[in-house]
Amino acid sequence: MSASDPVLCEVDRRGVASVTLNRPAVGNAYDGSLIDGLIATFDRLTAEKGLRCVVVRGAGRHFQAGADLKFLRHLRTVTASDNAEFSRRTVAAIRGLQCFPRPTIALIHGGCFGGGVGIAAACDIAVAAADAMFAISEVRWGITPAPIVPLLVDRIGSRNTGRFALTGERFDAAAALRMGLVHEICPPAELEAAGARFVDYILRAGPEAVTITKRLIAESVETPFSGEFHDRIVAEAASRRRSLEAEEGLASFAEKRKPRWYKGWYKD
Repeated sequence: MSASDPVLCEVDRRGVASVTLNRPAVGNAYDGSLIDGLIATFDRLTAEKGLRCVVVRGAGRHFQAGADLKFLRHLRTVTASDNAEFSRRTVAAIRGLQCFPRPTIALIHGGCFGGGVGIAAACDIAVAAADAMFAISEVRWGITPAPIVPLLVDRIGSRNTGRFALTGERFDAAAALRMGLVHEICPPAELEAAGARFVDYILRAGPEAVTITKRLIAESVETPFSGEFHDRIVAEAASRRRSLEAEEGLASFAEKRKPRWYKGWYKD
């Protein structure tokens, strides 16, 4: 990995990965290289031993400014199959982030437009600087946000998606908070500290319990509450109470100490 790569990734000693969208000269607008970089990065992180969570940031002035319009003009000149292949990879990048097994946290500053809104929505937790601006802006360029529409309908509802995806209008961090696109807003200078606080919460939690809980949340959205799913939930709850991780978690609480899996540094 070099400093000029479109996506940068580092994993610290705690198992916290920092993923940085790294095309600051164009507001981290996505092109083929950034999409491929996201796919490769999260594929690699899936195999990372001891990984606890991922923090996604944007380099420079913006989190992510949507599509690189120069690249979109290029796509108009390629074959239909190549055009379709890029759409497939775009969906794969968003889906890979959404379904990543460990918790993901987006730290949003500056502009968060188009696909950037999709990245924010795909993360489990999103924190925005108070002066961040958002837009689902694709219709303004005569294109559609098709790769992120199902995700947005799930995360912020069809009414909010309908308004902002149909108008392409900009909205501020307060509106993003009201509709549930972000979970918290903070002064710009405190964005990293807010992210650190959420990281610390995750580090305090049992790693296996967090992974299983994330999977159950996703399955609950997509799976009818059938007899089979009911039985799985019952079995999961019962088996986790007998796990070694639960034994350590309950013991650490009773003994008023940090659990052995905790590697954090944040102090309440």
